[in-house]
Amino acid sequence: MAKYSRSNVAHYLDYEHLKELLSKDTDKFDIDKIEKAYQFALESHGDQRRVSGVPYILHPTSVACVLVELGMDTDSIAAALLHDVIEDTDVTLETVRRIFGEDVSSLIDGVTKLTMTKIQYSNREEEQAENIRKMLMAMSNDIRVIIIKLADRLHNMRTIKCMPEQKRRDKSLENMEIYAPIAHRLGIKAVKDEMEDLSLQYLDPVGYREIEEALMLSEGERDKFIEKIRDKIIGRIKGQIPTVYISGRVKSVNSIYRKTFMQGKTIEQIFDIFAIRVIVDTTNDCYNVLGVIHDLFQPIPNRFKDYISTPKPNMYQSLHTTVFDKDGIPFEVQIRTWDMQYTAEYGIAAHWKYKLGINVGKHSILENINDMKKMIKDQLEEEDYTDLIRSIKNDLSAQNDVYVFTPKGDVKILPLGSTVIDLAYAIHTGVGNRMMGAKVDGRIVPIDYQVKTGEIVEILTQKESHGPNRDWLQIVKTSAARSKIRSWFKKEKREENIIEGKEETERQLKRYGITNITEEERIDLFASVMAKNSCSSLDDFYASVGYGGIHLANIMTNIKEEYHKKYLPNMPEVPALDSSRKYKKVRSGVVIKNIDDCLVKFSKCCSPLPGDNIIGYITRGHGVSIHKMSCANVPLDTHCCEEPDRWLEVHWATDVKESYNSILEIVAKDREGFLADTVTQLTNMHISIHAFNSRQIENNQTAITVTFDVNSTDHLKVIMTKLSNIDGVVSVRRL
Repeated sequence: MAKYSRSNVAHYLDYEHLKELLSKDTDKFDIDKIEKAYQFALESHGDQRRVSGVPYILHPTSVACVLVELGMDTDSIAAALLHDVIEDTDVTLETVRRIFGEDVSSLIDGVTKLTMTKIQYSNREEEQAENIRKMLMAMSNDIRVIIIKLADRLHNMRTIKCMPEQKRRDKSLENMEIYAPIAHRLGIKAVKDEMEDLSLQYLDPVGYREIEEALMLSEGERDKFIEKIRDKIIGRIKGQIPTVYISGRVKSVNSIYRKTFMQGKTIEQIFDIFAIRVIVDTTNDCYNVLGVIHDLFQPIPNRFKDYISTPKPNMYQSLHTTVFDKDGIPFEVQIRTWDMQYTAEYGIAAHWKYKLGINVGKHSILENINDMKKMIKDQLEEEDYTDLIRSIKNDLSAQNDVYVFTPKGDVKILPLGSTVIDLAYAIHTGVGNRMMGAKVDGRIVPIDYQVKTGEIVEILTQKESHGPNRDWLQIVKTSAARSKIRSWFKKEKREENIIEGKEETERQLKRYGITNITEEERIDLFASVMAKNSCSSLDDFYASVGYGGIHLANIMTNIKEEYHKKYLPNMPEVPALDSSRKYKKVRSGVVIKNIDDCLVKFSKCCSPLPGDNIIGYITRGHGVSIHKMSCANVPLDTHCCEEPDRWLEVHWATDVKESYNSILEIVAKDREGFLADTVTQLTNMHISIHAFNSRQIENNQTAITVTFDVNSTDHLKVIMTKLSNIDGVVSVRRL
């Protein structure tokens, strides 16, 4: 895939450039169909322009160019040219289907965002999850959907400089959490690396520049070093191994960033900051070259990895070894065949670029595509949008996997941190449901034991299945295992689920001050949630809550607002803030109507931050307490509660410069060095820590509660994202 200058972000390629790329392999493409798609898109978009002012048609042609470089087929390129006509013009999907056929129209439909529908979402995260759900559904039928979407995202990132700063950051964060991990899982390294580097530019521009400048300073010396190592290797293997290609590669900026800023290392402490890549014709030649490398240079213990005999889940194959040269400089050597090189760069896209000739281990790329579709279908089993997002992050973004063996010698690949329960369900659903224990290397282990690479794991089962334990939902790592456990409870324990779900609903309603409502009112109140989760009755709703398909905690704020609108119609509405009224700013950064320079404190029950919707409450002798509007201590209607005059209209000043206390709870797998990694991460972000407490909790986990200064909700989101990326972190939530 072609490399583009990082400085030339606004990179647009026209149809002439696309035709030039197509001309290199005309036998592969239906040029007439692509031409027809271009002309249709050109006419449909007409005079439309991008935010930058360039003609809109240059975006789809640029996306199509990316797909040609990835080696995609005619229908994919036609779909790329047409991918925005449904969303941004008057053209209907039926029209596209009639003119271009079912394959092209289904690809476009999979890529098209849900902004075309009339669904009302309660928050941005839910809308994002529903968009991803639709895309995954399309992917489960045709994996080309996500490759087109990745190309679209990549070009948008190349040209995003003209967008507002917050939108650039939002898109960049979404890339890091969703799209780059998907590209990694599909094995499309060229897209993954560039997307991560472009996103990092907007998430941490200072850190990005520091690393980029450090790499530029060492570029000349690095090139000389690579050339010297190359000549030394060629001199030894010349005449022994035919057709050897040797090149150097530098680690991506984002990869270096993760090891420096997020793991507290210096660039000098990263052994594989650059690598020598040796490409040969056969697998036997790979191992022969490995012998030569270890004879020429001193290997570093425990730094050898054989991904040829045991490929990564994204089909990556290569031999990796890290060695010292005679001057004590460490460097990595990657050894692979040309087929492995194609797969390493293009991943699943190699199926179209290089036909079906490439096998990965015991499987063809086509079989790996089918495996990917199966994994996607497991993702779709998640019924709650927060589960969907968490599952994608856990399963798709897993950079480190473990390789374990069954007693029969079969290799199972699982995300780092997976338990013996995850393995049981990875073997077969029936094995998981009948599991009663496990042995690792011949010894009995606890049910929450986390498997490690190289272990032989035997799952102990019982003849009669009593089903899984509910506690397993808090133990398992993979979404596939979680979905299968929930599915069992959904089918086998309906009555129990109804009882537990009803009790949980009562607790949540009482907590939010919603009492004395009839069954009909409950059905009306939860109607949208029931429809979304295919619940035809209140019992179905309770059952979904009981087995974990619906998480009430995520929706109760909206339910409280809905209750206020529907069942308190005669209550006077809280007036909106009026800019013409007299508001006074106080030193706390909060503006209070008609009150100047009073004592203000921020309630610990909800710890509001700039960006939260807030309300004030007069506390006797302590000034005004500031609460979030969604706080459980705020009445549904402040005009009809006890002492309504004590509730005040407040809002944040536009130029808030103060810092505010915020409390986070970080839950992680218990491991040596985790506390130090957390403190280092916060220190690297220049966070002022006020309190830091840790405690052991169930399932071999550690919970950390940290109190620190933060500027706004946006600032807090950045901190939470970086903390989530620490190795072993299960969840990060605001208290």
